[in-house]
Amino acid sequence: MDDIKILDAVERYIRGEMNPDERLHFENLRKSNAEIDQLVVEHTLFLQQMNRFGEWKKFKSSLHDTHIHLAEQGKINSAKLKGKAKVVYLWKRYKRVAAIAAVIAGVTTVTIFTIVSSISPKVPEDKFQQLNTRLNQVEKKVIDQNKAINNLNSTKPDKPITYTTGGTGFVIDPKGYLVTNAHVVESARYIAVENNKHVEYTARIVYFDHQKDIAILKIDDENFKPYSSIPYSISKNSIELSEPIFTLGYPRNEIVYGQGYKSAKTGFGGDTLSYQVDLAANRGNSGSPIFNKKGEIVGILNGRQTNAEGFAFAIHSKLIFDALTELKKDTTYQKIKIPVISSTKNIEIEQQVSKFEDFVFRVKAN
Repeated sequence: MDDIKILDAVERYIRGEMNPDERLHFENLRKSNAEIDQLVVEHTLFLQQMNRFGEWKKFKSSLHDTHIHLAEQGKINSAKLKGKAKVVYLWKRYKRVAAIAAVIAGVTTVTIFTIVSSISPKVPEDKFQQLNTRLNQVEKKVIDQNKAINNLNSTKPDKPITYTTGGTGFVIDPKGYLVTNAHVVESARYIAVENNKHVEYTARIVYFDHQKDIAILKIDDENFKPYSSIPYSISKNSIELSEPIFTLGYPRNEIVYGQGYKSAKTGFGGDTLSYQVDLAANRGNSGSPIFNKKGEIVGILNGRQTNAEGFAFAIHSKLIFDALTELKKDTTYQKIKIPVISSTKNIEIEQQVSKFEDFVFRVKAN
């Protein structure tokens, strides 16, 4: 019996396509030929793995269809994600389902292999040892896969991270939601935020809009304690030309205060989503909150014009409300409440800064 005919007979046997006489003859052959018996066991495992692969492909297709369906209903905002940020977003949304599916598939493979081995006719001791060794290898592979899944589910990496980019963010909800510029965290795999006391927390992206250059982060760290309240408010109104403003940010490893005024009603190239400010801004200031003397956030610093020292641009603070409207289409974030009344309206700027700096974070990304 040549190899092709043997393999064909094995597949017909496994699939139950033999008539009773053929099956009896083949089972006698298995008992008398250890190599044929081992081929049956190995090919059974192979077919199960192929089925597992097919089920995984169906799962991925179903996941893709579900994602498109949710996007069409407006429950998620995947169209606003790009590159690695989109991959991270999808992984964080579906990682529990994927982890469970992977674990079930792995355990199923091991179980089927064990059952097939247990009902196979007796084989010589050396063949049994080979099968046992392969079973152990499969079990180890499943364990390693499960460890990898657990590592992906963790927001903290195993090794210390060297953060390569950064900016500034500020708290908009006491539970640990922050706003920063989208370009600060774009394509980031790991994100951390650090307060003015140099305490660092892990964070993740929950909203991302590349076009408007705005992102919302959530501190996702067991060591973080929610605030009781936020001392400033976020304004929906535009400020007047020449109106005094100030900012707090992290152009270096400590928080830095800067002051200036609104110098133009539009941003670079006449952009109406932003406006120009006469304010010192350096690398690391991106995402810094811009305050007026009433203790209101009136903008988000998002860049500096390279050919005109001192001129910078700010995103209108009302875009924060637009971003939250989109984010709240996902019911997970329905309870986010941003401050609309400032408790520091009638105090001096020095006192305002003292109260605000605990709510402004250095954002670090890798």
